[in-house]
Amino acid sequence: MDREFIARNQIVERYLSGRLPLKGAQNFERFCGEHPQLLDEIGLADRITAALRLLDAGGQAPPWEPAPRRWWERLPILIGTAALALALAVGCLVLQGQSAARARQLTALRQRVATQPLDPATSTRAVTVIPSRTGPMPNSLLTIGGGAAQMMDLKFDLSWSQLPAFRVTIDRVEQGRVAVLHNVQRDSAGFVHLELNSTALGPGLYQLTLEGLTWRGDPLPQAWATIRIVR
Repeated sequence: MDREFIARNQIVERYLSGRLPLKGAQNFERFCGEHPQLLDEIGLADRITAALRLLDAGGQAPPWEPAPRRWWERLPILIGTAALALALAVGCLVLQGQSAARARQLTALRQRVATQPLDPATSTRAVTVIPSRTGPMPNSLLTIGGGAAQMMDLKFDLSWSQLPAFRVTIDRVEQGRVAVLHNVQRDSAGFVHLELNSTALGPGLYQLTLEGLTWRGDPLPQAWATIRIVR
Protein backbone atom coordinates (compact mmCIF):
# COMPACT_ATOMS: atom_id res chain seq x y z
CA MET A 1 0.00 0.00 0.00
CA ASP A 2 1.36 3.44 -1.00
CA ARG A 3 0.05 6.96 -1.53
CA GLU A 4 -0.89 6.30 -5.15
CA PHE A 5 -2.82 3.14 -4.17
CA ILE A 6 -4.60 5.04 -1.42
CA ALA A 7 -5.64 7.86 -3.73
CA ARG A 8 -6.61 5.61 -6.64
CA ASN A 9 -8.82 3.30 -4.54
CA GLN A 10 -10.30 6.05 -2.32
CA ILE A 11 -8.99 4.25 0.76
CA VAL A 12 -9.52 7.26 3.04
CA GLU A 13 -13.16 7.76 2.03
CA ARG A 14 -13.92 4.06 2.28
CA TYR A 15 -12.19 3.82 5.67
CA LEU A 16 -14.13 6.77 7.10
CA SER A 17 -17.43 5.46 5.76
CA GLY A 18 -16.76 1.96 7.11
CA ARG A 19 -16.81 0.33 3.68
CA LEU A 20 -13.21 -0.85 3.78
CA PRO A 21 -12.70 -4.57 4.44
CA LEU A 22 -11.14 -5.53 7.76
CA LYS A 23 -7.80 -6.51 6.26
CA GLY A 24 -7.68 -3.36 4.14
CA ALA A 25 -8.50 -1.23 7.20
CA GLN A 26 -5.73 -2.91 9.17
CA ASN A 27 -3.22 -2.33 6.35
CA PHE A 28 -4.28 1.32 6.06
CA GLU A 29 -3.93 1.86 9.82
CA ARG A 30 -0.51 0.24 9.77
CA PHE A 31 0.57 2.41 6.83
CA CYS A 32 -0.63 5.56 8.67
CA GLY A 33 1.35 4.48 11.71
CA GLU A 34 4.47 4.18 9.61
CA HIS A 35 3.78 7.43 7.69
CA PRO A 36 2.02 9.84 10.13
CA GLN A 37 2.56 12.75 7.77
CA LEU A 38 -0.12 11.19 5.55
CA LEU A 39 -2.74 12.29 8.06
CA ASP A 40 -1.87 15.94 7.44
CA GLU A 41 -1.78 15.39 3.69
CA ILE A 42 -5.29 13.93 3.55
CA GLY A 43 -6.65 16.59 5.93
CA LEU A 44 -7.97 14.06 8.44
CA ALA A 45 -8.32 16.62 11.22
CA ASP A 46 -10.44 18.90 8.98
CA ARG A 47 -12.63 15.95 8.00
CA ILE A 48 -13.15 14.96 11.63
CA THR A 49 -14.02 18.55 12.57
CA ALA A 50 -16.55 18.72 9.74
CA ALA A 51 -18.06 15.41 10.80
CA LEU A 52 -18.42 16.63 14.38
CA ARG A 53 -20.16 19.78 13.18
CA LEU A 54 -22.60 17.60 11.25
CA LEU A 55 -23.28 15.48 14.37
CA ASP A 56 -23.87 18.61 16.42
CA ALA A 57 -26.21 20.04 13.77
CA GLY A 58 -28.14 16.79 13.72
CA GLY A 59 -28.50 16.78 17.51
CA GLN A 60 -26.34 13.69 17.98
CA ALA A 61 -23.66 13.27 20.62
CA PRO A 62 -20.02 12.66 19.66
CA PRO A 63 -19.17 8.97 19.50
CA TRP A 64 -16.92 9.12 22.55
CA GLU A 65 -19.77 10.36 24.79
CA PRO A 66 -21.89 7.65 26.43
CA ALA A 67 -25.28 7.07 24.88
CA PRO A 68 -28.12 8.75 26.82
CA ARG A 69 -29.87 6.37 29.16
CA ARG A 70 -33.43 5.36 28.52
CA TRP A 71 -36.03 6.68 30.93
CA TRP A 72 -36.18 3.44 32.91
CA GLU A 73 -32.40 3.42 33.31
CA ARG A 74 -32.20 6.84 34.97
CA LEU A 75 -31.31 6.93 38.67
CA PRO A 76 -34.42 8.78 39.95
CA ILE A 77 -36.66 6.34 38.08
CA LEU A 78 -34.75 3.37 39.48
CA ILE A 79 -34.94 4.77 43.01
CA GLY A 80 -38.67 5.48 42.67
CA THR A 81 -39.33 2.01 41.28
CA ALA A 82 -37.37 0.38 44.09
CA ALA A 83 -39.24 2.46 46.70
CA LEU A 84 -42.59 1.53 45.16
CA ALA A 85 -41.64 -2.16 45.12
CA LEU A 86 -40.56 -1.94 48.76
CA ALA A 87 -43.83 -0.22 49.74
CA LEU A 88 -45.85 -2.88 47.92
CA ALA A 89 -43.87 -5.63 49.62
CA VAL A 90 -44.46 -4.07 53.04
CA GLY A 91 -48.16 -3.65 52.24
CA CYS A 92 -48.42 -7.29 51.21
CA LEU A 93 -46.73 -8.39 54.44
CA VAL A 94 -49.11 -6.24 56.51
CA LEU A 95 -52.17 -7.60 54.68
CA GLN A 96 -50.90 -11.13 55.06
CA GLY A 97 -50.42 -10.58 58.79
CA GLN A 98 -53.91 -9.12 59.16
CA SER A 99 -55.41 -11.99 57.17
CA ALA A 100 -53.61 -14.54 59.32
CA ALA A 101 -54.78 -12.79 62.50
CA ARG A 102 -58.39 -12.76 61.30
CA ALA A 103 -58.13 -16.43 60.35
CA ARG A 104 -56.89 -17.24 63.86
CA GLN A 105 -59.72 -15.21 65.41
CA LEU A 106 -62.29 -16.96 63.21
CA THR A 107 -60.88 -20.37 64.14
CA ALA A 108 -60.97 -19.46 67.83
CA LEU A 109 -64.58 -18.26 67.55
CA ARG A 110 -65.61 -21.45 65.78
CA GLN A 111 -63.97 -23.55 68.45
CA ARG A 112 -65.64 -21.46 71.13
CA VAL A 113 -69.06 -21.91 69.53
CA ALA A 114 -68.46 -25.65 69.11
CA THR A 115 -67.28 -26.24 72.68
CA GLN A 116 -69.11 -23.56 74.68
CA PRO A 117 -71.32 -25.29 77.29
CA LEU A 118 -74.74 -24.10 78.37
CA ASP A 119 -74.82 -21.66 81.25
CA PRO A 120 -76.40 -23.34 84.29
CA ALA A 121 -79.90 -22.09 84.94
CA THR A 122 -80.30 -20.59 88.41
CA SER A 123 -84.06 -20.06 88.28
CA THR A 124 -87.20 -21.00 86.41
CA ARG A 125 -89.53 -18.51 84.78
CA ALA A 126 -93.00 -19.43 83.59
CA VAL A 127 -94.47 -17.34 80.77
CA THR A 128 -97.95 -17.73 79.30
CA VAL A 129 -98.01 -17.23 75.54
CA ILE A 130 -101.19 -16.50 73.59
CA PRO A 131 -100.30 -17.65 70.07
CA SER A 132 -101.82 -16.38 66.86
CA ARG A 133 -104.59 -18.45 65.32
CA THR A 134 -104.50 -16.80 61.89
CA GLY A 135 -100.90 -17.35 60.75
CA PRO A 136 -97.23 -16.64 61.46
CA MET A 137 -96.50 -13.36 63.22
CA PRO A 138 -93.77 -10.94 62.04
CA ASN A 139 -93.28 -9.52 65.54
CA SER A 140 -92.14 -11.45 68.59
CA LEU A 141 -94.51 -12.10 71.48
CA LEU A 142 -91.74 -12.15 74.08
CA THR A 143 -87.99 -11.81 74.49
CA ILE A 144 -85.84 -14.43 76.18
CA GLY A 145 -82.33 -13.93 77.54
CA GLY A 146 -80.29 -10.82 78.14
CA GLY A 147 -79.31 -11.81 81.66
CA ALA A 148 -78.50 -14.83 83.81
CA ALA A 149 -79.47 -18.22 82.41
CA GLN A 150 -83.02 -19.32 83.27
CA MET A 151 -85.20 -22.30 82.57
CA MET A 152 -88.02 -20.80 80.53
CA ASP A 153 -91.36 -22.60 80.89
CA LEU A 154 -93.30 -21.36 77.86
CA LYS A 155 -96.98 -22.21 78.24
CA PHE A 156 -98.88 -21.93 74.96
CA ASP A 157 -102.61 -21.51 75.50
CA LEU A 158 -104.35 -24.02 73.25
CA SER A 159 -107.35 -24.62 75.47
CA TRP A 160 -109.65 -23.73 72.59
CA SER A 161 -108.29 -26.46 70.27
CA GLN A 162 -110.32 -29.66 69.81
CA LEU A 163 -107.16 -31.76 69.40
CA PRO A 164 -105.36 -33.19 72.44
CA ALA A 165 -101.86 -33.80 71.03
CA PHE A 166 -99.63 -31.49 69.05
CA ARG A 167 -96.47 -31.29 66.98
CA VAL A 168 -94.30 -28.25 67.76
CA THR A 169 -91.90 -27.06 65.03
CA ILE A 170 -89.18 -24.49 65.81
CA ASP A 171 -87.61 -22.57 62.91
CA ARG A 172 -84.98 -19.85 63.10
CA VAL A 173 -86.27 -17.04 60.91
CA GLU A 174 -84.43 -16.81 57.56
CA GLN A 175 -82.00 -19.57 58.58
CA GLY A 176 -83.49 -23.00 59.02
CA ARG A 177 -85.24 -25.59 61.15
CA VAL A 178 -84.09 -26.04 64.73
CA ALA A 179 -86.26 -28.77 66.19
CA VAL A 180 -89.50 -30.74 65.84
CA LEU A 181 -91.27 -32.07 68.93
CA HIS A 182 -93.80 -34.86 68.31
CA ASN A 183 -96.88 -35.86 70.31
CA VAL A 184 -96.73 -33.04 72.84
CA GLN A 185 -99.73 -33.35 75.19
CA ARG A 186 -101.69 -30.49 76.74
CA ASP A 187 -101.98 -30.24 80.47
CA SER A 188 -105.34 -30.22 82.26
CA ALA A 189 -105.62 -26.45 81.78
CA GLY A 190 -105.15 -26.70 78.01
CA PHE A 191 -101.53 -25.45 77.89
CA VAL A 192 -98.74 -26.93 75.77
CA HIS A 193 -95.46 -26.60 77.68
CA LEU A 194 -92.08 -25.96 76.11
CA GLU A 195 -89.27 -25.67 78.65
CA LEU A 196 -85.75 -24.69 77.61
CA ASN A 197 -82.60 -23.07 78.89
CA SER A 198 -82.50 -19.39 77.87
CA THR A 199 -78.91 -19.85 76.63
CA ALA A 200 -79.66 -22.98 74.57
CA LEU A 201 -80.33 -21.12 71.33
CA GLY A 202 -78.40 -18.40 69.56
CA PRO A 203 -79.71 -14.85 69.35
CA GLY A 204 -82.37 -14.15 66.74
CA LEU A 205 -86.05 -14.62 65.89
CA TYR A 206 -87.66 -18.06 66.18
CA GLN A 207 -90.97 -19.07 64.63
CA LEU A 208 -92.94 -21.76 66.46
CA THR A 209 -95.68 -23.63 64.64
CA LEU A 210 -98.13 -25.71 66.68
CA GLU A 211 -100.05 -28.36 64.75
CA GLY A 212 -102.75 -30.54 66.21
CA LEU A 213 -102.59 -34.27 65.50
CA THR A 214 -105.74 -36.11 64.44
CA TRP A 215 -106.47 -39.66 65.56
CA ARG A 216 -104.71 -40.78 62.37
CA GLY A 217 -101.65 -38.66 63.18
CA ASP A 218 -102.27 -36.07 60.46
CA PRO A 219 -101.06 -32.55 61.47
CA LEU A 220 -103.46 -29.64 61.29
CA PRO A 221 -102.09 -26.07 61.81
CA GLN A 222 -103.53 -24.61 64.99
CA ALA A 223 -101.39 -21.68 66.14
CA TRP A 224 -98.19 -19.73 65.58
CA ALA A 225 -95.87 -17.74 67.83
CA THR A 226 -92.65 -15.78 67.33
CA ILE A 227 -90.09 -15.31 70.11
CA ARG A 228 -86.86 -13.36 70.23
CA ILE A 229 -83.72 -14.59 71.94
CA VAL A 230 -80.98 -12.15 72.95
CA ARG A 231 -77.63 -12.50 74.69
